[in-house]
Amino acid sequence: MQKAIARLRRLAVAAALGLTTLHAMAEYPDHPLRIIVPFAAGGATDVIARTVAQAMSTRLGQSIVVENKAGGNGNIGAVTAARAEPDGYTLLMATSSHAINASLYQKLGYSLTRDFVGLSNLASVPLLLVVNPSVPVKSASELATYTKANAGRVNYASGGTGTASHLAGEQFGTLAGARMTHVPYKGGAQALNDVMGGQVQVMFANLPEVLAQVQAGKLKALAVTGIQRHAALPDVPAFSETPFPAMTARSWFGLFAPAGTPSAAIEKLSQAIVQSVADPAVKERLKGLGADPVGDDQAAFQKYVTQEVARWAQLVKQSGATAE
Repeated sequence: MQKAIARLRRLAVAAALGLTTLHAMAEYPDHPLRIIVPFAAGGATDVIARTVAQAMSTRLGQSIVVENKAGGNGNIGAVTAARAEPDGYTLLMATSSHAINASLYQKLGYSLTRDFVGLSNLASVPLLLVVNPSVPVKSASELATYTKANAGRVNYASGGTGTASHLAGEQFGTLAGARMTHVPYKGGAQALNDVMGGQVQVMFANLPEVLAQVQAGKLKALAVTGIQRHAALPDVPAFSETPFPAMTARSWFGLFAPAGTPSAAIEKLSQAIVQSVADPAVKERLKGLGADPVGDDQAAFQKYVTQEVARWAQLVKQSGATAE
């Protein structure tokens, strides 16, 4: 009898907790949210996050605080988000860098595919192959020929070992049969300055980061990754038009919630993001940054992230890059 009573009590408590959870989710969100941006303020990741967060705030009826927590190539902020309460009030703005980090680092402290649920890909940008104007080439194929003729004397910059710009340079060198010497910097801005200054000749950079310099003639654009040209630079060929069509890498910027977040919150957040990215004003702002709005649904983004982690792992292995 006592066992039966105890069992009934446990069931009653469980039912009460379930009703409490359902009630909480029905009112979700009932206080401000925060988005952890694991990079410094003012960069592309930060600007995209703030642009979409503002539109999401209107749809969710709550303010959204964007918190910059830079360091460790995005890993410090990601660890913080992974350890947050999975209640739908803390989100992570992750990028393709986190997909790369999954195989670049031996010890991360989190897993992008295990510890997070992808909500939506906000935007993506192609990588642009640029050279200093003094380099006597006008196309990607000419750069390959020039590199072969000047073996060991052509350098390419990146924002750091294991970044998309580094791995794209390694992939291009392999496909072209003309390896360039990698010169890693502590950030993309410093790398770009040295390419413009002529200390380094070549770089693969996120298009928004170099658009103004290309338009001003401070850098020469040779090709953009992917299968189609970019509207911001219609005269620059896509890599699909070159002998190197496998150059398809893009940088992406997506929102994630910690694993274990209630499905009702996941659904509400995903819908708010998709609607926000589809907003004409948000689209215009993103396109003005040189980014391509995406706003895919939760299932599609989750599948894409899994594919990205696997694809970048192949390029990391090919490059031999590692990080502690």
